[in-house]
Amino acid sequence: MKKQILLGLGAGAVLVLIFGSIKFLQIRAAIAEGEGRQQPPQAVTSIEAKQEQWQLTRDAVGTVSAVQGATLSIEELGTVRSINFASGERVEKGRVLVELDTSVEEAELKAAEAKLALADVEAKRQRSLRERNANAQADLDTAVANLTSAQAEVERLKAVIGRKRVTAPFAGRTGIRMVNVGQTISAGTPVVSLQSSDPLYVDFSLPQRELGHLSASSAVELTVDAYPDQVFAAKLTAIEPKIDETTRNISLQATVANPEGLLSPGMFVHVTVIYPEDETVISIPASSINYAPYGDSVFVIEPAAAQEAPRGVRPQVVKTGRRRGEQIAILEGLRPGEEVVTSGTFKLRPGVQVIVNNTIAPGNSPAPSPADT
Repeated sequence: MKKQILLGLGAGAVLVLIFGSIKFLQIRAAIAEGEGRQQPPQAVTSIEAKQEQWQLTRDAVGTVSAVQGATLSIEELGTVRSINFASGERVEKGRVLVELDTSVEEAELKAAEAKLALADVEAKRQRSLRERNANAQADLDTAVANLTSAQAEVERLKAVIGRKRVTAPFAGRTGIRMVNVGQTISAGTPVVSLQSSDPLYVDFSLPQRELGHLSASSAVELTVDAYPDQVFAAKLTAIEPKIDETTRNISLQATVANPEGLLSPGMFVHVTVIYPEDETVISIPASSINYAPYGDSVFVIEPAAAQEAPRGVRPQVVKTGRRRGEQIAILEGLRPGEEVVTSGTFKLRPGVQVIVNNTIAPGNSPAPSPADT
C-alpha cells in the first residue's frame, strides 16, 4: 500500500515539473517577443523654442488702502438727535454727519451770551469812568476780568456744542452707520467709517534683490478678481527706505486713480511692476512643462532620419521663469531652435518614437482671451 502511494506522488511530481517547464518556456518566449516588438509611434504636437525679448516685470500681491480713512466717533456723552447721511453716500469735507441733542447747551449759551453782553457794557462803563478818574483801577480790572470770563464761557459752550456734532474731516464715502436716532451714546462711540476713494494707495512688497530696478516713477498694473478683464494703471510713489529684517523684502506703495469707484479700501489685488528694461528668454507654451518635485522637464524631439519618419524624444530638465499668458520662459536647459513636445507628454518616455501632428495645437498667446461659452 505504501509503495502505491509513493509511486502516485512521484508521478504527480513529474507531471507538475513537466507542465511547469512548459509554462516557463512559454512565458520566456512571450517576454522575448515583447522585447523585440517596437511600440508604435505616438502622435504629439510640437513647437520650435524661440528666443524672445520680454518686458521685464515682477509680480506681487497687494492690498488697497485709502489715502485718507478714519472711523469717526463722538466726543461727548449725549443722545443722537439727527443723522444727516445715508450709508455708502459720498460726502464733502465739513458736512455735519451726526448731531447729538444740544438743547441744554444751547440754552446755557444764550445765558452766557447775555452775561457777555452785560460784562461788555460794564467794562466799557468802567473804562470811561477811569479815563475821567472817577473810579478806582480795581473796578476797571474787575470789569475786564468779568468780560474775559464771560467770553471764555461762551467759547466753552460753543466748543461743547461743536463736540456734539460729527463732521466729515475730508471728502469721501461713508460706510454703514453704527448709531440710531434716539440712542444715548458715550464719548468715543464709533459713528461711521469714512474713506476717501480717489485716489487710492496699493501696498505691496518685493524681494530686496529688486531694489536696483525700482524708482519712484515705475509703472504698475493692477488686476482684481472682481473685474478679471480690466487692468488698472498705477504708479509707484513710495519706496520704504528700510528693508524688513525678517523677510528681507522692500515695502512699496503705488497710487492708482479711482474715478469710477470700482476699487475699495481693503481689496486684494494682483500687482505687476513694469521695469524699463527687457530680458532675453526662451519661450515655449506652458503646456510643454512636466512638473515634478525633483525638477521640471520637457521632451525634446530628436532630428528625423528621413522625412515623415518617426522620431525619438529625450527628456530635458529645465529651469522655468515667469509666465506670460499661455507662454512660459525657460531660463536654463533649452536652446533656441530645439523642437519641444507641447501636448501628449503623458504618453512619452525615453526611447518612444513620435509623429508630429500640429493640426490642433495648444495655445501659445502672450495675452489669451477666454473663449465665449
